[in-house]
Amino acid sequence: MKHILIRSGKSPHRVATAAEFLHQDLIGTNTGNLLFSDSVHKMLAVPDTTVTSNGIRTDISPERAAEINERYDVFVVPLANAFRLTFHASLDRLTRLIEQLTIPVVVVGVGAQVGEDYDTGSLGSMNDSVRRFASAVLDRSASIGVRGELTARYLKSLGFADVEIIGCPSMFLYGDTFPEIRATEVGPDSRVAINLSPDAIPVGDVEGIVRHAWERYPQLTYYAQNTVDGELLLWGDTTPESGISDDFPRHLTHRLLRENKMRLPLDPATWIRELREYDFAFGTRIHGNVAALLAGTPAVVLTHDSRTLELCRYFDLPYRPLAGLPAETDPRELYEQADFSAMIKGHAERFDRVAAFLDRNGLRNTYTHGDRGTAFDTELAALDLPASLSVWDGGDDGNLRYRVSRLRELTTATDTRARDNDRKLRGRLTAAERREAEAEKQLAAVRAELAAARKQLTALERRTKGIEKRLMVRLGPAVRRRIRRISRRDS
Repeated sequence: MKHILIRSGKSPHRVATAAEFLHQDLIGTNTGNLLFSDSVHKMLAVPDTTVTSNGIRTDISPERAAEINERYDVFVVPLANAFRLTFHASLDRLTRLIEQLTIPVVVVGVGAQVGEDYDTGSLGSMNDSVRRFASAVLDRSASIGVRGELTARYLKSLGFADVEIIGCPSMFLYGDTFPEIRATEVGPDSRVAINLSPDAIPVGDVEGIVRHAWERYPQLTYYAQNTVDGELLLWGDTTPESGISDDFPRHLTHRLLRENKMRLPLDPATWIRELREYDFAFGTRIHGNVAALLAGTPAVVLTHDSRTLELCRYFDLPYRPLAGLPAETDPRELYEQADFSAMIKGHAERFDRVAAFLDRNGLRNTYTHGDRGTAFDTELAALDLPASLSVWDGGDDGNLRYRVSRLRELTTATDTRARDNDRKLRGRLTAAERREAEAEKQLAAVRAELAAARKQLTALERRTKGIEKRLMVRLGPAVRRRIRRISRRDS
């Protein structure tokens, strides 16, 4: 029996509540993480193999490393845009864990994140960390699997040759086959799913595109992906009372939330199932669009950085650059200009690259060596997985106890922190007062020393003047006689 440990927020077969998803951060701040980790989990589910989720948080203790070495045969690490400045500290922690492992470590689908110009100069401050990470991985595997050509070039520029472009595992949820993309007509009555990234706002007119779409497509739904979005849906906010508004849908005052047209998918299986009911999807989220494509729903990516662009190029996904895209862009236009033929045609070949990568790293996949995921899908279908999270209306939806308990915990924690801070401030104040008193004592001593020194100086000056006077009395006649002799001689 081979035991595989996989880095993922949760096992695909774990049924969790919305509160658990958010409280334990099972999506790793972004539900797209589960889409590619679930795909890897399914891919590795072959006979005589167990696949266990390690969770997203990295325990770098020697005890945990020893446990992994003892219990597992390989550590598989699906990653996304890990080579980015905001992931620097997390990457270092992951490296510190890997360096303690004696079992193989296989990294699948890691990517760099910079602008659409592919300029990796901005990553300079973390180059050493990336080198250390890549070295630790390659000491324990044959190669590193990366998302696209940008990431491959970046790692090679740092001195690593054992790099393979395999794309993102999410596209291989069904192995070497890909669902047929449904032909449709996009019009005012169409169901449209839109996905958005707040960090795309500086690149293009995201708010304008959203506003134009919902005004013309009444059945539009916004599929958010971040933990902060889930917290807004579960908890709500006071923006209706305070009057705060924002063109981006992140407050209850936004029209999409007022009309309950925002969702947060929790499990990839239900996410894909829901998107099958839509006619078209588009937006800036790569995995939001991949989920739609896996559902057979046509989708177009609005690229705004390298992480979205390199995947679109590798998989031949239909895309449009967000920069310069008019706010009046019609979803129907995006659909009519999209071509999915290259994506479908090249899929089997791209899967062969993933399978070859896994083979080189000692891993079998269910599509080549197993039942093509049949047992995995059967078990998944039998689960009562939660639907996507929607806007809480304030009623009893089964989460009231959690909300009250969590508020109490937060209040208690806030009070504890306030007391701790008060104690610390009082301690610092007391210490400052002691230092002030000591300083006053030292100052008084210095003043006393200064006064004594002045007194001594005054006495010295008096003595000096007395000496000068006596000296002049004694020397005066002799000096005058000397002067007279000199004067007579010169005359």
